[in-house]
Amino acid sequence: MTRREKLMAAIRRNPRAVRFEDACKVAEMLGFARKGGRGSHCTYGRPDESVLLNFQNRNGHIAPYQAKQLIEMMEKYGNET
Repeated sequence: MTRREKLMAAIRRNPRAVRFEDACKVAEMLGFARKGGRGSHCTYGRPDESVLLNFQNRNGHIAPYQAKQLIEMMEKYGNET
């Protein structure tokens, strides 16, 4: 299992404890690019996707609903190279 696969599996296994840095890393692996954000927020977008991923750094982790959105994008784009 590659690092990418291990990281994605860990996020799926425990969406309540996703680290902010890991969420940002996975978003970029999925082809999302940082679009902006201020303070503790970070927004990622993808040209062919209308949904933006917005992560808020809460003591090093993201909110569970943000992890759920990330998991949905992992299901959609995770098999792309």
